Amino acid sequence: MDVSLETIELAVEQERISGTVLSPPSQLPGVLFVHGWGGSQEHDLVRAREAAGIGCVCLTFDLRGHERTARHWEKVNRPQNLADLLAAYDWLAARPNVDPDAIAVVGISYGGYLAALMTAQRPVRWLALRSPAIYRDEGWERPKLQLHIDTDLVAYRQRRMDWQENAVLRACAEYRGHALLVAAEHDTVVPHPVIDNYANALHNTRSLTRRVIEGADHAFSQKPAQKAYQTILVKWLAEMIMGAREEAAMTKLRERKVEEAE
Repeated sequence: MDVSLETIELAVEQERISGTVLSPPSQLPGVLFVHGWGGSQEHDLVRAREAAGIGCVCLTFDLRGHERTARHWEKVNRPQNLADLLAAYDWLAARPNVDPDAIAVVGISYGGYLAALMTAQRPVRWLALRSPAIYRDEGWERPKLQLHIDTDLVAYRQRRMDWQENAVLRACAEYRGHALLVAAEHDTVVPHPVIDNYANALHNTRSLTRRVIEGADHAFSQKPAQKAYQTILVKWLAEMIMGAREEAAMTKLRERKVEEAE
């Protein structure tokens, strides 16, 4: 974040006194929201509104196979949906009012899986995953709907895995930004062993925050669970962004001290 520092002089009566102006970045952080399978961008708009309120440029979108492109529901696959996410990321990062070095990606379930995979291809400063799903690497180009057929996905998600065993866990192991990992207490779709596998894989992050929402199911179908998640997410984003801005300001001040000492 490019915080600016400027030294000024103020005229006071017959004297001049010095001052320093620290200004926030001219570009804003970007936040990209990725809904889950069977969801839509409508589910993210409330959270996007709150993130915009703390000074972020937010983008929600519909993955192929959903809403206006629901005709592709039975045929769309993971590579296509990952391409959707990459296109959305590139559009957001190219906005003139967005800092391309300060982008957060927020993914839910299947969207969290795609978001974690994407970190291997695009720079993501902050990664927030709610109940991120996991799938076998095999059959990468099979329609997404078929991933639950002919494989024992339920048993697969109960396994403890090393990060080397799955592409999404390998991407997490390479991730160097900040991460938020949120689980639902009563999630039977993405059980807690999956969350543990993600957490263990995210061992190279600058920070990892884990939260469990009490009483929540996978869909966060109850209002209190939705509100709790929204509060956790927005608070975490605010802390991350404020911390980054403070760090940038401290760097500018240190640079000025060095220049004055020379």
